[in-house]
Parts: sequence; C-alpha cells; structure tokens
Amino acid sequence: MKVGIVVFPGSNCDRDVSYVTDNLLHTPTRMVWHQETDIADLDIVVLPGGFSYGDYLRCGAIARFSPVMQEVVKHAKKGKFVLGICNGFQILTEMGLLPGALVRNRDLHFICDRVPIKVEHTNVPWTSHYSKGQVITLPIAHGEGRYYADADTLKALEDAHQVLFRYCRASGETNDSGNPNGSLHNIAGICDRTGKIVGMMPHPERAADTQLGGTDGLKLFQGILTSAVLTVSC
Repeated sequence: MKVGIVVFPGSNCDRDVSYVTDNLLHTPTRMVWHQETDIADLDIVVLPGGFSYGDYLRCGAIARFSPVMQEVVKHAKKGKFVLGICNGFQILTEMGLLPGALVRNRDLHFICDRVPIKVEHTNVPWTSHYSKGQVITLPIAHGEGRYYADADTLKALEDAHQVLFRYCRASGETNDSGNPNGSLHNIAGICDRTGKIVGMMPHPERAADTQLGGTDGLKLFQGILTSAVLTVSC
C-alpha cells in the first residue's frame, strides 16, 4: 500500500498530508513532482491544497496540464483512489474527473476558519469511518471555494448520493447561515459515481493531530487506507 502526494509549483499542504499518512498512520508515502510520468507504484494519489502555478488564470487551470495529471487520469481509470483537497478539488473539476466548478466565494473574500461539516453519506471508502449525519469540524482556507454546477448536475449528484460533505451549522442544519462561501446546496465535498475519486474544499489533514486542536479529519484517511488495503488484498 503506497500513497503519492502530487507537488505542483505553489503547493503548500503536501507536507501536511504526508505527516498524516506517513508519520501518524505509518503508510509508505512519496512526493510526486508534477513533471513525473510514472505513478504505477501508487494505490492512492492525493492532490493537496495550495496555489498551484500561483492560481493564474483561475485555480487549477494550469495544473491540469502538468504531465502527471494524465497519469492521474489513467490511475483513476484503473479503479484506484484519488483525493483532491482544496486546490486539488479545483484541479479535479478542471480535469473533468469531478463535475461542477469552484468559483469565487459569495462575498469575494478569502476565508480562513474552522467550520462545521456534515457527513452526508458513508457508503464510500473515504467516509466509511464516519457516521451518517455526523457533524465534524474542519479548517477551510480558500478564495474560490464556492461549489457551482447546473441544475441537472446538482440533481444527478443528489440522486446518486455523491454529495459527501455539506457546510452546516453546529447543530447540523444546512442553511445559508451555515454556508461560509455560498456553495450551491451547501456542498463542501463530492465523489464520482465509483466513490473512489473525492474532492473537498475543507482540509482534513489540518485536523488529524491533537496538537492542532482536533482529529475529525483523521477518519477520512483511516477509512480510505483500510478500504485500499482490502481492495489490494482482493
């Protein structure tokens, strides 16, 4: 079992993810430079947060053309696992690996905060260690994190239970007052139809160590590592 973390020029959360997978969960982990074209040894690929290529044009628009991203597409087509966090989520939508887009926050301000997140579905490996309806607290840090999609796409996501995380109030209510960036349907994270590709704006890697004030994000990594081991074993 091996995790690969793609490093683009401007990535700044790659070491945070590595600390979780390698140091806390003791899983072999390697950094993958964006120009690499051989990731066949990896079982899980993580696109971390940051400002790939300085977020020029729009977030993720240049990173999608990095040589490694075609290998990530092949990796996904083989049924392997992919996680995009924040900027990584933006890249996944730019690539078309996940539907929709991340646009400017409702109030056009960069938001850096810890917010309540509701776990909507636990039927995919990434969320298997949570409880359905559980409210967790995760950090967010983005200027273009407002999830947007057309009405048909939103309906398809909802009907197929692909919305994994929603912004909410501490009580679990999903309404405008619990929506920090104006995302449609309060969407904070989604998956593809296989449940193996996940994109989310909140940062689970920043909530995985008690020294950082909370471990609500750790279960995301525990869930996928457990599932990935079972998948490889089969």
